[in-house]
Amino acid sequence: MTTAARISADPGAALDLLAGRRLVALTGAGLSTDSGIPDYRGPGSRPRNPMTYSEFVSGPAAQRRYWARSHVGWARMRRAGPNPGHVALAALEAAGVVEGLITQNVDGLHGAAGHRAVIDLHGRIDEVVCLDCRQVTRRADLQERMTELNPGFTEAHSAEVETAPDGDAAVEITDGYRVAPCAGCGGVLKPHVVFFGENVPRDRVARCFAAVGALTPDDGALLVAGSSLTVMSGLRFVRAARKAGVPVVIVNRGVTRGDELADLRVDAGCSETLGALAARPL
Repeated sequence: MTTAARISADPGAALDLLAGRRLVALTGAGLSTDSGIPDYRGPGSRPRNPMTYSEFVSGPAAQRRYWARSHVGWARMRRAGPNPGHVALAALEAAGVVEGLITQNVDGLHGAAGHRAVIDLHGRIDEVVCLDCRQVTRRADLQERMTELNPGFTEAHSAEVETAPDGDAAVEITDGYRVAPCAGCGGVLKPHVVFFGENVPRDRVARCFAAVGALTPDDGALLVAGSSLTVMSGLRFVRAARKAGVPVVIVNRGVTRGDELADLRVDAGCSETLGALAARPL
């Protein structure tokens, strides 16, 4: 039987519960909002309809729409830098407190902050994979190729266009956009991220379960930061921790799907709460 988490707006409540414990962190889009990247479901977020895997592979029209929008979104997203929340988690890792980090984000900001032990659950937006030969290449290289094929496209469509956490920009007119094929085999390129409707690679999931499974009720805890846990992709790790009797602390503005599985939810910003954790030895 589960009970709803205790809710507190005080970051100090997390300090008290996590003191002396080894942590695995699970992060979501809410952690990156202070870097200027909007989230999917936080307070005030607009409804979004990300492209699904089945839609992307349906043919050239969907692929043209995705890459045209991503062309504009990537130009913005690549300029985002780590915020105090990312820096705090990297500092907690360096101090030996955070022993593993699972991120649902694709922005690569944990690595940019200096975090080493990162499992990119949903992949990375700065990489591209060919659906035919499976070669993985840099997104920055593809951006240069697409800019050559579509001169002036970013400048013509970037004004006041909103960008999603996956780099998708709300560009409405994409007719005529020229999509670059794989430079190696001429195949279809896809961002190296897990689309909705696509499965996370099994080995990656196994690594996440292993990290959570290494925690014990006596000296471990799962720290969730900036995730509503709406999708099972992240919620399953919270369920695993709860089943093992490992304390779960969620830092998120607004209710989450994991509230009934957690010991505490801190209803406050990730930057301030994680900064407080890093400032006081745990």
